[in-house]
Amino acid sequence: MTPNTKKYLMFGGIAAAVLVLVIVIFSIVKSNNEMQKANELLQLENQQLQLAGEYENLNSEYQRLESQTQFINNDSLLTKYTEAKSKVEKLLAELKTQKITSNKRIKELKSEIESLKSLIKHYVSIIDSLNKENAGLRAENVQIKSENKKLSSKMSKVEEQKAHLEERMTLAEKMNITNLKLTALKKNGKNEKNIKKAKQLMVTFTISPNNSTPVGEKEIFMRITSPEGTLLGERGTFTFEDADVPFTDCKKVEYTGQEMEVTIYWNVDIPLSAGEYRVEIFADNYRLGSKIFVMK
Repeated sequence: MTPNTKKYLMFGGIAAAVLVLVIVIFSIVKSNNEMQKANELLQLENQQLQLAGEYENLNSEYQRLESQTQFINNDSLLTKYTEAKSKVEKLLAELKTQKITSNKRIKELKSEIESLKSLIKHYVSIIDSLNKENAGLRAENVQIKSENKKLSSKMSKVEEQKAHLEERMTLAEKMNITNLKLTALKKNGKNEKNIKKAKQLMVTFTISPNNSTPVGEKEIFMRITSPEGTLLGERGTFTFEDADVPFTDCKKVEYTGQEMEVTIYWNVDIPLSAGEYRVEIFADNYRLGSKIFVMK
């Protein structure tokens, strides 16, 4: 081998070694770049996942406040709340469906979430304030209702007392009778012991003195019921407790407020039987007295 050949072979070997070294260095650099790029993408994915979680929490907060927006009576504020809520939903959808490939977009999303967090704190503060105000109004309303209930109860008691007083005053005006009696009479006006032979029935009673009873003409109605439950006589009817009540006989007297004796007769026109006879006396829409007599 000539010296020149050796020389060429040496230079060729050096060139090959340099080429191999260059290839190795290029491969290492390329591999490092790819690893760095892959690492950057992995970091972006992690940041995207983290942001998605934060936006998910933020969206839940906005959803939670949805039921309380009724307390926001400011249209402008309500519009801003709705816009912010829509923005959160839109950005959350982007984070879930699109792959973020730039740090710039990650920074933008981080900036947006901070702004949206501040807004929701503002809304929470406003709603809490309104809730406290409404709670105060509700408490005041409950107190007013309670006071109204007490007032209504007092008024009811006053009305009840008034009605009771009026009832007592009305009752005080009622005529009172005593010594109510039923006597069977013969044709000559003397007492008849056998009711079957009676020609006339006489009812007597005493009207007690009463300064509260209006004086003047009084029409007194008498009812006599036989042992068989039949009303004797039935001369007509009078009004009692909004009903037409038949009566046996009646009598008009001039009441002066002083004690007075009253006698009412009924001429027997049907056969009578022994037994219990009920006598009732009415006047001024009151039952003044009622008593059962056993007639033999």
